[in-house]
Amino acid sequence: MENDARPDPIILTRNWLVSVVVGLDLCPFARKPLQEDRVQFQLSHAQDMEESLLALIEACKQLDQDDTIETILLIYPDHWQDFYHYLDLVEMADSILVDQGYEGTYQVASFHPDYCFNDADFDDASNYTNRSPYPMLHLIREQSLEQAIAHHPDPESIPDRNIELTRSMGCEKMQALLAACKNTQ
Repeated sequence: MENDARPDPIILTRNWLVSVVVGLDLCPFARKPLQEDRVQFQLSHAQDMEESLLALIEACKQLDQDDTIETILLIYPDHWQDFYHYLDLVEMADSILVDQGYEGTYQVASFHPDYCFNDADFDDASNYTNRSPYPMLHLIREQSLEQAIAHHPDPESIPDRNIELTRSMGCEKMQALLAACKNTQ
């Protein structure tokens, strides 16, 4: 019997969420839903834009029907490897949320292995605030986000703090943290 050598994208993504996002406190709002097991990890094996957006709408419908799920990480392990094509998906995802009447209900955050901010060099460690093991769309309940922001003492400082932290750690350390997520032991 052969073992499937391909790592489980859900395990890798969960490791990333625990060790990088929560571990470094990049998102101070992520810890509680993770501890309460209210984060859902979903795989989409979509191969094109239409299938990818259908998976997003299905995730929205799931959030509509199940308020025990706080947020969904929709993981695309087989597609969207090219970051610039992935940005097309993000743009279309935002548009389809509006078209389907979800504006103000859900929003999408974007994470990608090659994430690069517009004003940053590719090897700037600050990009690791949005780098993940796989391309993914993070579907967030806007009401929950607004409540979390209202209870945070200084939400405007979060992005600057994350940039400062990741730059102080450096690219090599951030790469190592992301690579360590592949350790499923």
